[in-house]
Amino acid sequence: MSEPLLAVENLRIDLTIGGVHHAAVKDVSFTIGRGETFGLVGESGCGKSVTALALIGLLRPPLSVGAGAIRFKGHDLAQIGADDMRRLRGASVSMIFQEPMTALNPLSPVGRQIAEMFVLHKGATWVEAEKRAVEALASVRVPAPDRRAKDYPHQLSGGMRQRVMIAIALACGPDLLLADEPTTALDVTVQAEILELIRDLSAARGTAVLMISHDLGLIANMCARVGVMYAGRLVEEREAEDVFRDPAHPYTAGLIASLPLLGARARHGRARLQEIEGVVPSVTAFPAGCRFNPRCAERLERCAADDPAETALAAGGRVRCWRHG
Repeated sequence: MSEPLLAVENLRIDLTIGGVHHAAVKDVSFTIGRGETFGLVGESGCGKSVTALALIGLLRPPLSVGAGAIRFKGHDLAQIGADDMRRLRGASVSMIFQEPMTALNPLSPVGRQIAEMFVLHKGATWVEAEKRAVEALASVRVPAPDRRAKDYPHQLSGGMRQRVMIAIALACGPDLLLADEPTTALDVTVQAEILELIRDLSAARGTAVLMISHDLGLIANMCARVGVMYAGRLVEEREAEDVFRDPAHPYTAGLIASLPLLGARARHGRARLQEIEGVVPSVTAFPAGCRFNPRCAERLERCAADDPAETALAAGGRVRCWRHG
């Protein structure tokens, strides 16, 4: 078996408050192969976005990588210097952020912001880079790209701004793209267009994708494998088809049961949407034992005392639950 493009090994991300370290993300491990699309799914606040920021070296105090390894092409990104990370970021690993209006520079035309990637990472002149920026806008299906390149972010719609973010992220042909909620705040039609664009560009260029979302439907349509996160832990990681057909962790089952599937619930006697009782705990107040145990309808006595270890499933994949231990 070939070495994965990215291997995250026992990653811990600490939130430091008053000198006390709280494990916001703990013992998270997963791999992404070349050209593969891997999904991270879970409720808001479960640690998906900070995990992505750790991968690309963008964590800022009070957050920091406390332990573990982030191996990209065999090199541990958690151990390289800031200058090396800046050279890597944008060239080999890129990120699409949740809200392009805050990620883009409001004082610079979008074409100039794309061109900067070619100047910094490809050694292009500004004249050459701005021509390539227009080509990059065309590649993400922005109409009249030569004219749009002169526009400022506030002059573009949300969908157009997201296309600009994709153009920036893919400008230098990265091996890995981190897409953090790439369709947030977009209408359904534009969401579909953006996802189709990411899928097509990834397939054409062989780019691996880490797709982060709380939208199970998006993950099911885009990803070959799925990792389910809850309260900073990866509670299940399997082939997407297996996760949605037969979830192994009670939290995963609860997420799927809460999906509004037209017609299906009435046929199975579940006309009302189900919900997971309670809320995600605060980073500073994670419960003992399994972090999901206060909300779990299937908890065992030991779940409140002992942190479950990962268990390999016979059908493939892993789960962190005492019911399988």
